[in-house]
Amino acid sequence: MNGAVRGRVDGDGRLVEAETRLLALQRSAGGDLGEALAVPQIAALARLARRLGITISRAAVAADGECDLDLWVRAVPAKDGVELSVSGWTERPARGPVPAPDGERQADFLRAAADWVWESDSGLRFTSISPAAAAIAQRSPAELIGSQLTRLFRLIEEEEGELPILTALAEQRRFDSQLAELRQGRAGLYRLAGLPLIDGHGRFAGFRGSATAIASSAPAGQPSSMPASTPGAGAFGERLDRALRSPLARIIADAEAIGAQPEGPIRKDYVGYAGDIAAAGRHLLGLVDDLVDLQAIERPDFAPENEGIDLADVARRAAGLLSVRAAASKVRIDAPTTSDSLPTTGEFKRALQIVVNLLTNAIRYSPEGGHIWIRTDREGDLGALIIADQGKGISSEDQARIFDKFERVDPTEPGGTGLGLYIARRLARAMGGDLGVDSAPGQGARFTFTLPLR
Repeated sequence: MNGAVRGRVDGDGRLVEAETRLLALQRSAGGDLGEALAVPQIAALARLARRLGITISRAAVAADGECDLDLWVRAVPAKDGVELSVSGWTERPARGPVPAPDGERQADFLRAAADWVWESDSGLRFTSISPAAAAIAQRSPAELIGSQLTRLFRLIEEEEGELPILTALAEQRRFDSQLAELRQGRAGLYRLAGLPLIDGHGRFAGFRGSATAIASSAPAGQPSSMPASTPGAGAFGERLDRALRSPLARIIADAEAIGAQPEGPIRKDYVGYAGDIAAAGRHLLGLVDDLVDLQAIERPDFAPENEGIDLADVARRAAGLLSVRAAASKVRIDAPTTSDSLPTTGEFKRALQIVVNLLTNAIRYSPEGGHIWIRTDREGDLGALIIADQGKGISSEDQARIFDKFERVDPTEPGGTGLGLYIARRLARAMGGDLGVDSAPGQGARFTFTLPLR
Protein backbone atom coordinates (compact mmCIF):
# COMPACT_ATOMS: atom_id res chain seq x y z
CA MET A 1 0.00 0.00 0.00
CA ASN A 2 1.62 3.35 -0.98
CA GLY A 3 -1.20 5.92 -1.04
CA ALA A 4 -1.22 8.93 1.28
CA VAL A 5 -2.67 8.21 4.72
CA ARG A 6 -3.79 11.17 6.82
CA GLY A 7 -3.76 11.89 10.52
CA ARG A 8 -3.61 14.75 13.00
CA VAL A 9 -1.53 15.35 16.11
CA ASP A 10 -2.76 17.82 18.75
CA GLY A 11 -0.66 20.44 20.55
CA ASP A 12 0.39 17.91 23.20
CA GLY A 13 1.69 15.39 20.66
CA ARG A 14 -1.30 13.03 20.84
CA LEU A 15 -2.57 11.27 17.73
CA VAL A 16 -6.19 12.45 17.73
CA GLU A 17 -7.16 11.53 14.15
CA ALA A 18 -5.77 8.74 11.97
CA GLU A 19 -6.83 6.75 8.95
CA THR A 20 -6.75 2.99 9.27
CA ARG A 21 -3.16 2.32 8.14
CA LEU A 22 -1.63 5.01 10.36
CA LEU A 23 -3.70 3.92 13.35
CA ALA A 24 -2.52 0.33 12.83
CA LEU A 25 1.09 1.53 12.81
CA GLN A 26 0.44 3.53 15.99
CA ARG A 27 -0.94 0.43 17.72
CA SER A 28 1.94 -1.68 16.45
CA ALA A 29 4.27 0.80 18.18
CA GLY A 30 2.38 0.41 21.47
CA GLY A 31 0.12 3.47 21.35
CA ASP A 32 -3.51 4.13 20.48
CA LEU A 33 -5.79 6.88 19.28
CA GLY A 34 -5.78 9.79 21.74
CA GLU A 35 -2.36 8.81 23.09
CA ALA A 36 1.11 10.21 22.38
CA LEU A 37 2.23 9.47 18.82
CA ALA A 38 4.31 6.34 19.40
CA VAL A 39 6.10 6.10 16.04
CA PRO A 40 9.37 7.93 16.87
CA GLN A 41 10.30 9.09 13.36
CA ILE A 42 6.86 10.52 12.59
CA ALA A 43 6.55 12.06 16.08
CA ALA A 44 9.93 13.79 15.66
CA LEU A 45 8.90 15.35 12.35
CA ALA A 46 5.58 16.50 13.83
CA ARG A 47 7.39 18.17 16.74
CA LEU A 48 9.85 19.82 14.35
CA ALA A 49 7.08 21.19 12.12
CA ARG A 50 5.21 22.58 15.13
CA ARG A 51 8.33 24.07 16.70
CA LEU A 52 9.50 25.79 13.51
CA GLY A 53 6.02 26.68 12.27
CA ILE A 54 6.83 25.44 8.75
CA THR A 55 5.87 22.44 6.61
CA ILE A 56 8.35 19.57 6.89
CA SER A 57 8.53 16.84 4.22
CA ARG A 58 11.06 14.08 4.79
CA ALA A 59 11.65 10.39 4.29
CA ALA A 60 11.36 8.23 7.41
CA VAL A 61 11.71 4.59 8.38
CA ALA A 62 9.31 2.97 10.84
CA ALA A 63 9.42 -0.50 12.36
CA ASP A 64 6.30 -2.57 11.70
CA GLY A 65 6.51 -6.02 13.21
CA GLU A 66 9.38 -7.93 11.62
CA CYS A 67 9.80 -5.54 8.70
CA ASP A 68 10.63 -1.87 8.17
CA LEU A 69 8.47 0.63 6.31
CA ASP A 70 9.98 3.30 4.05
CA LEU A 71 7.68 6.30 4.41
CA TRP A 72 7.44 9.84 3.16
CA VAL A 73 6.02 12.09 5.88
CA ARG A 74 4.57 15.55 5.29
CA ALA A 75 3.87 17.48 8.51
CA VAL A 76 1.94 20.75 8.25
CA PRO A 77 1.55 22.93 11.37
CA ALA A 78 -2.06 23.89 12.08
CA LYS A 79 -3.74 26.09 14.65
CA ASP A 80 -4.27 23.32 17.17
CA GLY A 81 -1.59 20.79 16.19
CA VAL A 82 0.00 19.23 13.10
CA GLU A 83 -1.68 17.68 10.04
CA LEU A 84 0.07 14.53 8.80
CA SER A 85 0.15 12.95 5.36
CA VAL A 86 2.12 9.68 5.21
CA SER A 87 2.83 8.04 1.86
CA GLY A 88 5.25 5.45 0.48
CA TRP A 89 4.46 2.52 2.77
CA THR A 90 7.10 0.31 1.16
CA GLU A 91 7.98 -2.80 3.15
CA ARG A 92 11.50 -4.21 3.33
CA PRO A 93 13.38 -6.54 5.69
CA ALA A 94 14.32 -4.92 8.97
CA ARG A 95 17.90 -3.76 9.34
CA GLY A 96 19.76 -4.72 12.47
CA PRO A 97 20.94 -1.98 14.79
CA VAL A 98 24.17 -0.33 13.72
CA PRO A 99 26.12 1.05 16.68
CA ALA A 100 27.45 4.56 16.20
CA PRO A 101 31.23 4.75 15.87
CA ASP A 102 33.06 6.07 18.94
CA GLY A 103 34.01 9.19 16.99
CA GLU A 104 30.36 10.03 16.33
CA ARG A 105 29.42 9.50 19.96
CA GLN A 106 32.25 11.84 20.94
CA ALA A 107 31.05 14.39 18.39
CA ASP A 108 27.57 14.24 19.93
CA PHE A 109 29.09 14.90 23.35
CA LEU A 110 31.13 17.85 22.07
CA ARG A 111 28.06 19.36 20.38
CA ALA A 112 26.36 19.49 23.78
CA ALA A 113 28.97 22.10 24.80
CA ALA A 114 28.63 24.17 21.62
CA ASP A 115 27.31 27.70 21.51
CA TRP A 116 24.89 26.94 18.66
CA VAL A 117 23.42 23.84 17.10
CA TRP A 118 21.87 23.66 13.67
CA GLU A 119 20.65 21.31 10.97
CA SER A 120 20.74 21.76 7.21
CA ASP A 121 19.49 20.03 4.10
CA SER A 122 21.76 18.70 1.36
CA GLY A 123 22.06 22.23 -0.10
CA LEU A 124 23.37 23.65 3.22
CA ARG A 125 20.06 25.45 3.83
CA PHE A 126 19.08 25.70 7.48
CA THR A 127 16.19 23.47 8.55
CA SER A 128 16.74 24.11 12.27
CA ILE A 129 18.85 26.61 14.23
CA SER A 130 19.24 27.54 17.89
CA PRO A 131 17.56 30.74 19.13
CA ALA A 132 20.99 31.83 20.43
CA ALA A 133 22.31 31.86 16.87
CA ALA A 134 19.42 33.99 15.67
CA ALA A 135 19.87 36.45 18.54
CA ILE A 136 23.61 36.99 18.00
CA ALA A 137 23.07 37.26 14.23
CA GLN A 138 20.32 39.83 14.94
CA ARG A 139 17.81 37.78 12.95
CA SER A 140 14.75 35.79 13.96
CA PRO A 141 14.88 31.97 13.69
CA ALA A 142 12.09 32.14 11.09
CA GLU A 143 14.23 34.43 8.91
CA LEU A 144 17.16 32.00 8.98
CA ILE A 145 15.19 28.82 8.24
CA GLY A 146 15.58 28.11 4.53
CA SER A 147 18.59 30.42 4.07
CA GLN A 148 21.98 28.99 3.20
CA LEU A 149 24.65 28.57 5.84
CA THR A 150 27.02 30.68 3.76
CA ARG A 151 24.66 33.67 4.05
CA LEU A 152 25.21 33.60 7.81
CA PHE A 153 28.90 32.64 7.83
CA ARG A 154 31.92 33.59 5.75
CA LEU A 155 33.87 30.33 5.46
CA ILE A 156 37.64 30.56 6.04
CA GLU A 157 40.02 28.45 3.97
CA GLU A 158 42.68 26.26 5.52
CA GLU A 159 46.34 26.91 4.71
CA GLU A 160 46.08 24.50 1.76
CA GLY A 161 43.13 26.49 0.43
CA GLU A 162 40.53 23.84 1.32
CA LEU A 163 37.15 24.33 2.98
CA PRO A 164 36.46 21.28 5.21
CA ILE A 165 32.67 21.69 5.08
CA LEU A 166 32.60 21.66 1.26
CA THR A 167 34.89 18.62 1.14
CA ALA A 168 32.58 16.88 3.61
CA LEU A 169 29.56 17.90 1.51
CA ALA A 170 31.09 16.43 -1.64
CA GLU A 171 32.07 13.20 0.14
CA GLN A 172 28.94 13.11 2.35
CA ARG A 173 30.93 12.63 5.55
CA ARG A 174 31.52 14.37 8.88
CA PHE A 175 33.68 17.46 9.40
CA ASP A 176 35.11 18.96 12.59
CA SER A 177 37.17 22.07 11.99
CA GLN A 178 35.60 24.53 9.57
CA LEU A 179 36.53 28.05 10.69
CA ALA A 180 33.99 30.76 9.88
CA GLU A 181 33.12 34.37 10.69
CA LEU A 182 29.65 35.83 11.14
CA ARG A 183 28.56 38.06 8.26
CA GLN A 184 25.97 39.96 10.35
CA GLY A 185 25.37 40.88 13.95
CA ARG A 186 28.23 40.73 16.45
CA ALA A 187 31.53 39.90 14.78
CA GLY A 188 32.94 36.59 15.90
CA LEU A 189 35.04 33.62 14.89
CA TYR A 190 33.51 30.14 15.13
CA ARG A 191 34.51 26.53 14.60
CA LEU A 192 31.83 24.55 12.74
CA ALA A 193 31.41 20.78 13.01
CA GLY A 194 28.80 18.44 11.58
CA LEU A 195 27.66 14.87 11.01
CA PRO A 196 25.86 13.73 7.86
CA LEU A 197 22.11 13.02 8.03
CA ILE A 198 20.96 9.94 6.12
CA ASP A 199 17.31 9.50 5.14
CA GLY A 200 15.27 6.30 5.13
CA HIS A 201 16.45 5.41 1.61
CA GLY A 202 20.13 5.65 2.61
CA ARG A 203 20.57 9.01 0.85
CA PHE A 204 22.52 11.98 2.15
CA ALA A 205 20.02 14.54 3.53
CA GLY A 206 22.20 17.26 5.07
CA PHE A 207 24.16 17.90 8.26
CA ARG A 208 23.44 18.09 11.98
CA GLY A 209 26.07 20.41 13.34
CA SER A 210 27.37 22.84 15.91
CA ALA A 211 29.11 26.21 16.07
CA THR A 212 31.56 26.91 18.89
CA ALA A 213 32.91 30.41 19.53
CA ILE A 214 36.70 30.78 19.48
CA ALA A 215 37.48 33.38 22.10
CA SER A 216 41.20 33.98 21.74
CA SER A 217 42.53 32.51 18.50
CA ALA A 218 42.40 33.41 14.82
CA PRO A 219 43.19 31.62 11.55
CA ALA A 220 46.75 31.62 10.39
CA GLY A 221 47.68 34.92 8.87
CA GLN A 222 44.69 36.76 10.31
CA PRO A 223 44.77 38.91 13.46
CA SER A 224 42.17 38.15 16.08
CA SER A 225 39.44 40.76 16.34
CA MET A 226 38.93 39.95 20.02
CA PRO A 227 41.07 41.67 22.65
CA ALA A 228 43.20 39.41 24.78
CA SER A 229 42.15 39.08 28.39
CA THR A 230 44.36 40.33 31.16
CA PRO A 231 46.22 37.55 32.99
CA GLY A 232 43.85 35.62 35.17
CA ALA A 233 40.82 37.68 34.12
CA GLY A 234 37.74 35.53 33.69
CA ALA A 235 39.58 32.37 34.73
CA PHE A 236 36.95 31.30 37.24
CA GLY A 237 34.09 31.81 34.80
CA GLU A 238 35.93 29.98 32.02
CA ARG A 239 36.75 27.00 34.28
CA LEU A 240 33.21 26.86 35.60
CA ASP A 241 31.77 27.02 32.09
CA ARG A 242 34.06 24.28 30.77
CA ALA A 243 33.57 22.01 33.77
CA LEU A 244 29.78 22.17 34.01
CA ARG A 245 28.21 23.19 30.72
CA SER A 246 29.00 20.05 28.75
CA PRO A 247 27.81 17.45 31.31
CA LEU A 248 24.70 19.50 32.18
CA ALA A 249 23.78 19.93 28.52
CA ARG A 250 24.19 16.19 28.03
CA ILE A 251 21.99 15.40 31.05
CA ILE A 252 19.27 17.72 29.70
CA ALA A 253 19.47 16.25 26.20
CA ASP A 254 19.30 12.66 27.47
CA ALA A 255 16.41 13.42 29.85
CA GLU A 256 14.44 15.13 27.08
CA ALA A 257 15.13 12.19 24.77
CA ILE A 258 13.78 9.75 27.38
CA GLY A 259 10.70 11.93 27.90
CA ALA A 260 10.08 11.99 24.13
CA GLN A 261 9.80 8.15 24.21
CA PRO A 262 11.70 7.58 20.95
CA GLU A 263 11.59 3.80 21.33
CA GLY A 264 7.86 3.74 22.11
CA PRO A 265 5.70 4.45 25.18
CA ILE A 266 7.22 4.05 28.65
CA ARG A 267 5.66 4.24 32.11
CA LYS A 268 4.12 7.64 32.82
CA ASP A 269 6.04 8.08 36.07
CA TYR A 270 9.30 7.57 34.15
CA VAL A 271 8.25 10.29 31.72
CA GLY A 272 7.63 12.52 34.73
CA TYR A 273 11.05 11.70 36.20
CA ALA A 274 12.71 12.56 32.88
CA GLY A 275 10.89 15.89 32.81
CA ASP A 276 12.02 16.67 36.37
CA ILE A 277 15.63 15.80 35.51
CA ALA A 278 15.57 18.01 32.41
CA ALA A 279 14.01 20.90 34.36
CA ALA A 280 16.61 20.62 37.12
CA GLY A 281 19.39 20.48 34.54
CA ARG A 282 18.09 23.61 32.81
CA HIS A 283 17.94 25.37 36.18
CA LEU A 284 21.57 24.47 36.93
CA LEU A 285 22.65 25.47 33.42
CA GLY A 286 20.91 28.82 33.94
CA LEU A 287 22.84 29.23 37.19
CA VAL A 288 26.11 28.54 35.36
CA ASP A 289 25.20 31.16 32.75
CA ASP A 290 24.35 33.68 35.46
CA LEU A 291 27.53 33.03 37.46
CA VAL A 292 29.71 33.40 34.37
CA ASP A 293 27.89 36.63 33.48
CA LEU A 294 28.21 37.86 37.07
CA GLN A 295 31.95 37.27 37.08
CA ALA A 296 32.29 39.14 33.77
CA ILE A 297 30.24 42.24 34.63
CA GLU A 298 31.90 42.71 38.02
CA ARG A 299 35.37 42.94 36.50
CA PRO A 300 36.80 46.48 36.79
CA ASP A 301 37.48 46.62 33.04
CA PHE A 302 34.00 45.48 31.96
CA ALA A 303 32.53 47.79 29.32
CA PRO A 304 29.63 46.94 26.98
CA GLU A 305 29.88 47.98 23.35
CA ASN A 306 28.33 51.27 22.31
CA GLU A 307 26.37 50.82 19.09
CA GLY A 308 23.14 52.03 17.59
CA ILE A 309 20.25 49.69 18.41
CA ASP A 310 16.48 49.87 18.05
CA LEU A 311 14.88 48.95 21.39
CA ALA A 312 11.54 48.26 19.72
CA ASP A 313 13.26 45.77 17.41
CA VAL A 314 15.03 44.18 20.41
CA ALA A 315 11.63 43.73 22.06
CA ARG A 316 10.13 42.11 18.95
CA ARG A 317 13.06 39.69 18.69
CA ALA A 318 12.87 38.78 22.39
CA ALA A 319 9.12 38.17 22.09
CA GLY A 320 9.75 35.93 19.07
CA LEU A 321 12.39 33.90 20.92
CA LEU A 322 9.98 33.31 23.83
CA SER A 323 6.80 32.79 21.81
CA VAL A 324 6.84 28.99 22.25
CA ARG A 325 7.31 29.28 26.02
CA ALA A 326 4.53 31.86 26.26
CA ALA A 327 2.17 29.70 24.21
CA ALA A 328 2.91 26.68 26.41
CA SER A 329 1.98 28.79 29.46
CA LYS A 330 -1.11 30.15 27.65
CA VAL A 331 0.23 33.69 27.98
CA ARG A 332 -0.05 36.31 25.23
CA ILE A 333 2.80 38.76 24.50
CA ASP A 334 1.76 42.06 22.92
CA ALA A 335 5.03 43.31 21.37
CA PRO A 336 5.70 46.62 19.54
CA THR A 337 4.51 46.65 15.92
CA THR A 338 6.97 46.58 13.03
CA SER A 339 6.31 50.27 12.44
CA ASP A 340 7.37 51.12 16.01
CA SER A 341 10.99 52.28 16.40
CA LEU A 342 13.03 53.51 19.36
CA PRO A 343 16.65 54.32 18.31
CA THR A 344 19.03 54.14 21.27
CA THR A 345 22.68 53.35 22.00
CA GLY A 346 23.98 50.29 23.82
CA GLU A 347 25.09 46.74 23.05
CA PHE A 348 22.57 44.66 21.10
CA LYS A 349 23.42 41.32 22.73
CA ARG A 350 23.23 42.77 26.25
CA ALA A 351 20.00 44.67 25.56
CA LEU A 352 18.43 41.48 24.20
CA GLN A 353 19.64 39.60 27.28
CA ILE A 354 17.90 42.13 29.56
CA VAL A 355 14.61 42.02 27.67
CA VAL A 356 14.62 38.20 27.46
CA ASN A 357 15.16 38.07 31.24
CA LEU A 358 12.27 40.47 31.89
CA LEU A 359 9.93 38.60 29.54
CA THR A 360 10.92 35.22 31.00
CA ASN A 361 10.00 36.47 34.47
CA ALA A 362 6.74 37.96 33.19
CA ILE A 363 5.75 34.64 31.57
CA ARG A 364 6.73 32.66 34.68
CA TYR A 365 4.59 34.74 37.02
CA SER A 366 1.65 35.43 34.70
CA PRO A 367 -1.58 33.48 35.27
CA GLU A 368 -2.88 31.15 32.58
CA GLY A 369 -4.62 33.28 29.96
CA GLY A 370 -2.59 36.30 31.09
CA HIS A 371 -1.38 39.16 28.93
CA ILE A 372 2.05 40.83 28.74
CA TRP A 373 2.37 44.28 27.19
CA ILE A 374 5.59 45.75 25.77
CA ARG A 375 5.49 49.47 25.04
CA THR A 376 8.05 52.10 24.01
CA ASP A 377 8.33 55.62 25.41
CA ARG A 378 10.76 58.53 25.73
CA GLU A 379 11.89 59.97 29.05
CA GLY A 380 13.97 63.09 28.37
CA ASP A 381 17.17 61.91 26.68
CA LEU A 382 16.39 58.25 27.36
CA GLY A 383 14.44 55.71 25.37
CA ALA A 384 12.26 53.50 27.56
CA LEU A 385 10.97 49.96 27.04
CA ILE A 386 8.11 49.11 29.39
CA ILE A 387 7.14 45.49 30.10
CA ALA A 388 3.93 45.03 32.11
CA ASP A 389 2.35 41.77 33.24
CA GLN A 390 -0.74 40.58 35.12
CA GLY A 391 1.09 38.62 37.79
CA LYS A 392 0.55 38.81 41.53
CA GLY A 393 2.65 41.96 41.85
CA ILE A 394 5.54 42.99 44.11
CA SER A 395 5.21 44.82 47.43
CA SER A 396 7.02 48.14 47.91
CA GLU A 397 9.45 46.65 50.45
CA ASP A 398 10.45 43.92 47.99
CA GLN A 399 10.93 46.18 44.96
CA ALA A 400 14.48 47.24 45.87
CA ARG A 401 15.47 43.82 47.21
CA ILE A 402 14.76 41.94 43.97
CA PHE A 403 17.67 43.75 42.28
CA ASP A 404 20.15 42.37 44.84
CA LYS A 405 22.23 39.23 44.33
CA PHE A 406 20.42 35.92 44.89
CA GLU A 407 17.21 37.67 45.94
CA ARG A 408 13.73 36.60 44.87
CA VAL A 409 10.30 37.76 46.03
CA ASP A 410 9.34 34.25 47.17
CA PRO A 411 12.29 31.80 47.34
CA THR A 412 9.87 28.90 47.90
CA GLU A 413 8.37 29.29 44.40
CA PRO A 414 9.96 27.59 41.40
CA GLY A 415 11.90 30.14 39.41
CA GLY A 416 15.31 31.48 38.51
CA THR A 417 18.60 31.86 40.33
CA GLY A 418 18.03 35.26 41.93
CA LEU A 419 20.76 36.79 39.77
CA GLY A 420 18.87 37.74 36.60
CA LEU A 421 17.55 41.14 37.72
CA TYR A 422 20.82 42.04 39.46
CA ILE A 423 22.74 41.33 36.24
CA ALA A 424 20.12 43.08 34.11
CA ARG A 425 20.29 46.30 36.16
CA ARG A 426 24.11 46.26 36.19
CA LEU A 427 24.11 45.86 32.41
CA ALA A 428 21.53 48.61 31.87
CA ARG A 429 23.51 51.05 34.01
CA ALA A 430 26.80 50.08 32.33
CA MET A 431 25.19 51.11 29.01
CA GLY A 432 24.12 54.49 30.39
CA GLY A 433 20.53 53.52 31.18
CA ASP A 434 18.69 51.92 34.09
CA LEU A 435 16.15 49.28 35.07
CA GLY A 436 13.34 49.89 37.56
CA VAL A 437 10.00 48.46 38.64
CA ASP A 438 6.60 49.84 39.57
CA SER A 439 4.19 47.38 41.18
CA ALA A 440 1.73 46.64 43.94
CA PRO A 441 0.39 43.33 45.31
CA GLY A 442 -2.35 41.95 43.10
CA GLN A 443 -1.75 44.50 40.33
CA GLY A 444 1.01 42.92 38.27
CA ALA A 445 4.48 44.40 37.69
CA ARG A 446 5.72 47.10 35.32
CA PHE A 447 9.46 47.04 34.55
CA THR A 448 11.06 49.99 32.72
CA PHE A 449 14.36 49.49 30.86
CA THR A 450 16.03 52.67 29.59
CA LEU A 451 18.96 53.43 27.30
CA PRO A 452 20.31 56.75 25.93
CA LEU A 453 18.53 58.01 22.81
CA ARG A 454 20.53 58.54 19.65
